Amino acid sequence: MDWPNRTLLMGILNVTPDSFSGDGLAGNVEAAVQQAKDMVRDGADVLDVGGESTAYWKKGYQPVSEDEELRRVLPVIERLRAEVDVPVSIDTRKPEVARQALAAGASWLNDVEGVWDNGRMAELAAEFGAPFVIMHNKRDSSYVDVVTEIRHQLLAAAVRAEQRGVQRENVVLDPGLGFGKTGEHNLVLLRRLPELASLGYPVLVGPSRKRFLGSILDTAEQDRVEGTAAAVALAIAGGAAVVRVHDVRQMARVARVADAIVRSADGAGVSGPGEQPRAS
Repeated sequence: MDWPNRTLLMGILNVTPDSFSGDGLAGNVEAAVQQAKDMVRDGADVLDVGGESTAYWKKGYQPVSEDEELRRVLPVIERLRAEVDVPVSIDTRKPEVARQALAAGASWLNDVEGVWDNGRMAELAAEFGAPFVIMHNKRDSSYVDVVTEIRHQLLAAAVRAEQRGVQRENVVLDPGLGFGKTGEHNLVLLRRLPELASLGYPVLVGPSRKRFLGSILDTAEQDRVEGTAAAVALAIAGGAAVVRVHDVRQMARVARVADAIVRSADGAGVSGPGEQPRAS
């Protein structure tokens, strides 16, 4: 990727029946394609298609089979590559799903178990020349220093990916908010995000509608847009290159303002038509 001087928005497209955020669209290709088109219209730079809930590791959850995940994601990816003009990402932990999705037209690989990748996913990313999102995931939430440990593990995973042939400029690191982290861990990760950005790789942050926001606000998943907005703005201030979100229209506006504050060298271009600076 030739990373731009603005934050990229990754729109979340869940083609599952059991998304935590209540937006799953399993089996409804037309609805998924329409939602994707709405996201592109609203400002999405990448569409992230996932066919398995990331609750797969929780006790009592029945994992989705490889064949079922393929049945969910491939028809959507094929349609999107024909009908939208932004990159499509495949969000998966299964190498065969990743391979077939990339062959069908996905051009990003979002590995939800990236720090534990045995090399197969990295090799696929290298083979297809795909930006490779390495997400930190853990089965428990025990840390001595959450940021230092995640920083070390993400860096080690990035080095392994490069050794497998992924170009350095295609490596993207994701601290995995909510995956083996307590609410306090998530807050600390956002607060200390510059320590991850200092590794020199683009950082992707996905706070959208997460439980830790609901705990702060005492709201349900679909009523966390303001909390998501605050987390997105602070992630951008902390150095995030990509934010992964459900509410693309609102977060595109948040990112635009945050970028104007954080990335603009002199404030040029901040005022809109007819706006004048206020007198002090």
